[in-house]
Amino acid sequence: MKKSLSVAITFLFVFNLSGYAQMLARMEVKDKIIGICDEKNVYVFFPMQKGEIEAVPPISKKKIQEKLNSEVTFFKDSINYQDKGMVDVITNCKGEVVRCETDTKTKHPELDRQILLVFNNLGSWKPAKLNGEKVDMLNLLSFDIIDGKIILN
Repeated sequence: MKKSLSVAITFLFVFNLSGYAQMLARMEVKDKIIGICDEKNVYVFFPMQKGEIEAVPPISKKKIQEKLNSEVTFFKDSINYQDKGMVDVITNCKGEVVRCETDTKTKHPELDRQILLVFNNLGSWKPAKLNGEKVDMLNLLSFDIIDGKIILN
């Protein structure tokens, strides 16, 4: 992960009252994140795990992609540009974005800045839930740039 994010993901097995094992990834927060509800319990969910509901952005993935492609102006002079990257969005138990950074940077800092500006201005997310409780979550959003168009994965 990105050094400035200062996190390490720890994998653990948690047993709940119904008796099933659940594999969770939990961030180890190394620096203060203002607005986080519980710095010891910031989760990264795995698809298809029982009891986990990921944080949901205020608009669909398709709309985010459209917003990126309309608001990121970096490609106006580079229509054949190819690249990829990843954005880390940490949402708290209230659905507020408390940190948004590039994990895997593109080849251009200005492009990273423009992409982060879009993600930072999406608004409140529907909070993640773990076994019915609202929790803090690290959302990993990867993208490819093909011929000057951003495609969310």
